[in-house]
Amino acid sequence: MAEDRADLDEEEAAMERLTAALAAVEAGDAAGIAALLEPLHAADIADLLEQIDPDERDALLALWHPADAGEALGDVLSELSDSIREEVIEALPEARVAEAMRELETDDVVDILEDLDEPAQEKILEALDDSDRVAVEQALSYPEYSAGRLMQRETVVGPEHWTVGDAIDHMRSADWLPDQFYHVILTDPRMKPTGYVTLGRILSSNRDVKLKDIVEDSFRTVVATDPEADVAYIFNQYHLISCPVVDESGRLVGVITIDDAMNVLDEEHQEDMLRLAGVGDESTVADGPVETVKQRLPWLVANLFTASFSAIVISQFQSTIAGLVALAALMPIVASTGGIAGTQSLAVAVRALATRDLTRANAGRVVRRELAAGLLNGLGLAVILGLAGALIFGDWHLGFVLAAAMIVNQIVAALGGVLVPLTLERMGLDPALASGTFVTTLTDVMGYFAFLGLATLVLL
Repeated sequence: MAEDRADLDEEEAAMERLTAALAAVEAGDAAGIAALLEPLHAADIADLLEQIDPDERDALLALWHPADAGEALGDVLSELSDSIREEVIEALPEARVAEAMRELETDDVVDILEDLDEPAQEKILEALDDSDRVAVEQALSYPEYSAGRLMQRETVVGPEHWTVGDAIDHMRSADWLPDQFYHVILTDPRMKPTGYVTLGRILSSNRDVKLKDIVEDSFRTVVATDPEADVAYIFNQYHLISCPVVDESGRLVGVITIDDAMNVLDEEHQEDMLRLAGVGDESTVADGPVETVKQRLPWLVANLFTASFSAIVISQFQSTIAGLVALAALMPIVASTGGIAGTQSLAVAVRALATRDLTRANAGRVVRRELAAGLLNGLGLAVILGLAGALIFGDWHLGFVLAAAMIVNQIVAALGGVLVPLTLERMGLDPALASGTFVTTLTDVMGYFAFLGLATLVLL
């Protein structure tokens, strides 16, 4: 209950901020905008910008002039959704965008640039310092969705022979350190990482302790060309807080921190959910009607074709339906219940594949489990539906047909929910992308076929 009240209070506060922001924009009150946004986190400012219309957003940004303009705007840009971020960058003066980019670390700059078209990228790159521009261009040269795109170039590095005192003196005397870092990375003379030490271990150890004596057991590296999904899996699997990135020769080129890895996990989860729902993997509530239609219409058209298979099956049993009209009212029950069961099994399987909990090694056991679960679900539903059909329609034969069809379709749904994504994954396709359509079609077709086929054999 306390959590519910806290959520409600936060929602009310957000609504009040939104109302106050719109009122300040309408009045042209720059001081009011400054007072409203100054105490907010960049993520909250980004949420506010995403909830208002483009014209209102442009007006608000024109009125907002924080004390540290570059850093504040840069942080907000990194928190915005991709579609809104591009609109904001296009609406802002180039000098203001350039200032914001200069305040960000390279991984955040790369994250913003990779979603922009080439002319917009060039304008921002020209505004960066030479060293930052080279680092960003090198990161952009790596494949999309790779560790090289995800990493930040700024690292804290020390030779293997350093002591705790050496590391502390280096960090105290350094002209600049990354905003976020959790380890001092140790390297050999060829700049190949050999271990890392947490800041906590450094601060709690005597100055004469050698860093190589207090390295973390969790140390591992990733190659810059590794897929970012593999990187996120490694962070989640081994509970990492940062991970050095190396090139093909094993030399240190950057580091990935836990916030970036968790963003990947969150994005992959959202993409899976959206793809399973057939609305595209980049849909947001901030999208306009045209973008929304572009993302959804292809899936609806595809569903028209798959739904035609169900219509073909039903058309084969026209005489059966004409002979017993009650079948027309009852057959959607079998199909829709199977569809729900298939979606349940599918959601678990797709998520397990994404987290690598479902692999070839345990696929057989999972399939057997789903088969048993489908059978038991079918038996439970068969008793309920069979008795209801027999009592309501006064025909135990009809009750038997309903019960038997329900068992068949529950087994089909359970198996389809796991076998379809497994098959697509082995074919090198994204299981979340097309599994929903296949499983829904399978349960509908088999539901109608089992029910009407059994009705033809038993009732007529």
